[in-house]
Amino acid sequence: MSERVVTRFAPSPTGYLHVGGARTALFNWLWARRNGGTFILRIEDTDQKRNTPTAARQVMTDLQWLGIDWDEGPETGGPHGPYLQSQRTDLYDKYVRQLLDEGKAYHCFETAEELDAMRQEAEAQKTGFVYRRPENPPSEEQAQQARAEGRAIAVRFAVPQDQPIVVNDVVRGQISFNPAELADFIILKSDGFPTYNFACVVDDALMEVTHVIRGQEHLMNTPGQQALWQALFPERPLPQYAHMSVTVSDSGGKLSKRERPKTLRAAIEALQNPDLGKLAAAGGISTDDVAAFLEGKSVPDMPAIDAMAASLGVRLPEINIVDFFKSGYLPETMVNFLALLGWNPGDQREVMSVEELTEAFDLSRLTKSNSLFDRQKLIAFNTEHIRMVPKDVLLDHFKAYLEQVQSPLLAADDEVLAKVLELCEGARTLEQIDQKSRFLYVEDDHIEFDETAVKKVLLKGQALEVLQIVRDRLAQMSEYTEQALEDMLRGLAEERQVGLGKVAQPLRVALCGTTISLPIFDSVNLLGKQRTLTRIDATLKRFGAATKAESK
Repeated sequence: MSERVVTRFAPSPTGYLHVGGARTALFNWLWARRNGGTFILRIEDTDQKRNTPTAARQVMTDLQWLGIDWDEGPETGGPHGPYLQSQRTDLYDKYVRQLLDEGKAYHCFETAEELDAMRQEAEAQKTGFVYRRPENPPSEEQAQQARAEGRAIAVRFAVPQDQPIVVNDVVRGQISFNPAELADFIILKSDGFPTYNFACVVDDALMEVTHVIRGQEHLMNTPGQQALWQALFPERPLPQYAHMSVTVSDSGGKLSKRERPKTLRAAIEALQNPDLGKLAAAGGISTDDVAAFLEGKSVPDMPAIDAMAASLGVRLPEINIVDFFKSGYLPETMVNFLALLGWNPGDQREVMSVEELTEAFDLSRLTKSNSLFDRQKLIAFNTEHIRMVPKDVLLDHFKAYLEQVQSPLLAADDEVLAKVLELCEGARTLEQIDQKSRFLYVEDDHIEFDETAVKKVLLKGQALEVLQIVRDRLAQMSEYTEQALEDMLRGLAEERQVGLGKVAQPLRVALCGTTISLPIFDSVNLLGKQRTLTRIDATLKRFGAATKAESK
């Protein structure tokens, strides 16, 4: 393709990077990389009321984890900076002034209450509310007087009414909009900050963006933005628009970032007399904040949501990219999976590397129909990518995951971690690998026993008796190797004429607290002889005493 390609991803820092936003970033990045173009990251932080303090930093961290790098943007710089809209207000003021001077925009004084009344009247008449331009908009002198009186003043763009607005969309073809059905939208709010619809047009034009690839929900913004572009920059060609299909969850609804707070709220409401003070302390917020959250009046920042859920032992659905990181998915998996939501390579390939995706990516293969966020398919992709990535890359991913979740396995050296990964061949997630092996670095007296495992294994039949024999034979072993351990355990199973599980499972629960671990021979070998004996002794003392007490 000979045309110069410039794409952008412009998140609003009102929350963490949602999978929908990540898909938008990925498609823009793939298109730029496919064509040797430029990918810009721009932070649209003009909504001062909804911005959250951690969101912008987390968005950039998540993009970096996915491998989506930007040619221009925060921390990188570039010829079109600054890249935070809150630092570009002088530019926006210049173009608002231009529109006012040319009679293409006008001041408006309506309060929020007055606008609500207009909407209610439209609802009562069963007509859609469209803000109608007054015959005589306020003059500049009237605006200055109103401003001096402390009244809220905004500026609206006068949408041209002389002809239909035709949008040429790569995915949906040519779409015609009747301008009479479009409201004159606000471009400058009463707080002095530009609106999204205005700032993004100014920035896209000044940053020379050639392609705007975004979600279907933005399609209705496009005619107004296109009209605004032509009013401000008539000499510049419009960007090519491509509106991606909607992604729906496996439960049927639109995949929403509200699912995590909604799940937590439901879990709290299901409790009898929840301790709001304890929840507030866990989340690092006030009791009033928790109460407001439960009433649906506000939503705390995501770290508070996560911390409160953790304190209750509630697992929230993965919605944000960082959630999938914490659940043990690989970035290669997420890139591969997200790329196939509303796009296909034109053949039967599904599991693909980022290089293959980049080479195959073409906007002509974007689909109109909704795409399904199939979590079972995602797990299958992750299993395959864990198998596919080079061992050194997988080790790096595993170490980053352990750091993120603060696993006890952080104490292991690379040699042990590499061995653990080898033993967990076929694992579905890094979390699964961590859960199977973290017992190795838990303090011996901090083993948490799974109640079901204790009842079904340790306290069943002659399990404790077998465990005592295992303990005695281990203590007598002069050669402590994986093969010697296997020979001893298999020999004991044959002596007692039982399956290996009757010998191995009591030992596994004694060492790990659960029936899920690394292969038992490797578990004993990696744990070491002394720590293995210590844990068996502690188990026999604890549950042997309980068994004797019950028999009396």
